[in-house]
Amino acid sequence: MKKKLALLLAAVLLLAFTGCASTQETQTQEESQAVDQLTAIQEKGEIVIAMEGTWAPWTYHDDTDTLVGFDTEVGQAIAEKLGVKATFVEGEWDSLFAGLDSGRYDIVINGVEVTDARAEKYDFGTPYCFIRTALIVRGDNTDIASFEDLEGKTTCNSIASTYMDLAESYGATATGVDTLEETLQMVLAGRADATLNADVSFYDYMNVHPEADLKVVALTEEASQVAIPVRKGEESASLRAAIDTAIEELREDGTLAQLSEKYFGSDITAE
Repeated sequence: MKKKLALLLAAVLLLAFTGCASTQETQTQEESQAVDQLTAIQEKGEIVIAMEGTWAPWTYHDDTDTLVGFDTEVGQAIAEKLGVKATFVEGEWDSLFAGLDSGRYDIVINGVEVTDARAEKYDFGTPYCFIRTALIVRGDNTDIASFEDLEGKTTCNSIASTYMDLAESYGATATGVDTLEETLQMVLAGRADATLNADVSFYDYMNVHPEADLKVVALTEEASQVAIPVRKGEESASLRAAIDTAIEELREDGTLAQLSEKYFGSDITAE
């Protein structure tokens, strides 16, 4: 009887030790994978980049339904620097960050402006361009001439975007929509008093639609920094550093300026 009890106890201890060792091994593997995100991307041979695909000239579809745009080409150039393929996944603005949070996407490249709130949740590297926010109204609007005039007015913008936050901070009631085209159509139709967006995006729209009765009545004084967010923590440190190096190289060899001139008609990559 004592012998059986001894054997049973030994078996239990062995099982516990094996389970503990297995758990420790799994934790070690997970920690190793988490810390080495760049290596994981390079071993997979692709970096998954999230973007809207509906915001010209940043990221949109041309007449052949090919995904193009400034950010699209920036993403491809960064992927080449990392020695991997760029795989683009399109979605609505707020879903881009949900996918980044869950690990479905490696990075987001979509004209993301650096804000204090975003910097608390994500790590941003080197800015790759600089933009100002334009306050846009219909041509016959005489009630709004500054951001302060948004008090009590209605605006429309992408849900949870910097532009929606800014409009609400001035007392506007903001409606969420999906695309720049929709926001401007709502203003033209009188369904919204104003909209806020990147100045370069509005000027690009007007180049394509010169007949649109819209005007810019105010611009933010300081330019916003546009950068690439990655998940916070040590697991993203190597990836963030590699992206920073790639951006600096693309700036030094003139690629960023060339792409900016191609899509915006001016160089917005220098502050």
